[in-house]
Amino acid sequence: MSNIDELQRRITMAMDRVASGLDKIGSAPAGPDPEMMQALEDERTANAQLTERVRTLKARSEDELAQLRAKVEEGAARMAQLDGDLQRVRRANAQLSEACEALQQANAEGVGDAHLINKAMLAELEGLRAARAADVAETSAIISALTPLLDTATDEETG
Repeated sequence: MSNIDELQRRITMAMDRVASGLDKIGSAPAGPDPEMMQALEDERTANAQLTERVRTLKARSEDELAQLRAKVEEGAARMAQLDGDLQRVRRANAQLSEACEALQQANAEGVGDAHLINKAMLAELEGLRAARAADVAETSAIISALTPLLDTATDEETG
């Protein structure tokens, strides 16, 4: 029988704890907790600020990417120009070599042909023009590559 008394005592204590918990729930304010509402509002503000920062960073990243793409395209165009000029130099040099060979053969035969001399001179002039164009294209490519570096160095010195 002592077990029954012990169980009854434990059940009574549990019922008292349940009643105490119900009293606490009943006495809780019916409206929202002002501290919780303030914390929620603070979190919403922080979230909005972070969202705006992400949006700003994304826009800045897209702008920088567009600038980099433009620079790459400009560099590719300059390299294509340089390649074209170098091809022109190669063709002019090949023509000059052919004209010189023809001139040497004519001189070896004792026949000085003014046409061959003129042709050789024209080939040499074209070679010089092509070499000059290649030099200008190469210099332009070097300047375009160095300009951003110089601008950065100037900004660092002044800033």
